[in-house]
Amino acid sequence: MDNASFRILLVDDEPDILEFIGFNLQNEGYQVASSTNGREAIEEAKRFLPHLIVLDVMMPDLDGIETCRLIRNQPGLEQTLIAFLTARGEDYSQIAGFDAGADDYITKPIKPRVLISRVSALLRRLKVDAEELSTSNDRLTLGDLVIDRGAYVVELAGNAFQLPKKEFELLSLLASKPGKVFSREKILRKVWGDQVVVGDRTIDVHIRKLREKIGDHFIRTVKGVGYKFEF
Repeated sequence: MDNASFRILLVDDEPDILEFIGFNLQNEGYQVASSTNGREAIEEAKRFLPHLIVLDVMMPDLDGIETCRLIRNQPGLEQTLIAFLTARGEDYSQIAGFDAGADDYITKPIKPRVLISRVSALLRRLKVDAEELSTSNDRLTLGDLVIDRGAYVVELAGNAFQLPKKEFELLSLLASKPGKVFSREKILRKVWGDQVVVGDRTIDVHIRKLREKIGDHFIRTVKGVGYKFEF
């Protein structure tokens, strides 16, 4: 998918910011629509069906976090990527944002090239999904790392090896959505299940062991929230 295939909805109550961000994204070939408030954004999202929504947090009437929650409940928008736009020094909880369903956050003011880079990184996840990551749903190919979920085998730079079950399931979960932040709560629920009581330290130990085996660069820590896979 090229840039022209992607639709981006910008939501901010400041027209200057909408104009600035919209201009730079359109220059990169993206299809861009905009809204100045949360309620308008929900209706525009249902019409425009964006791949990505860049959503201001602090807006009158309906703030970004509540708008995000409502968008996540709209049929057809469950998988739309949402990045919060936040001002430096704003009293904003990343945890609250991710809990509402956000995929990332962007701090303003932001330089055009940095903005484009962040947007490209988010949309790369959709490109990977569109290519199905590999020729089979059971086999994920991410750079020089291959995860064979059917055989429980990992291959790194051509070298195949096996991981303990929980390490493999943790890696498979994170790698299933490159760039997506998985909260500690979701990791515990998906990998260990609701019936098993383990602490955050358990996740940290498994992450450390994974990094020792596949390298530090694949799994990134999002402080206070959880982890995400990058390649």
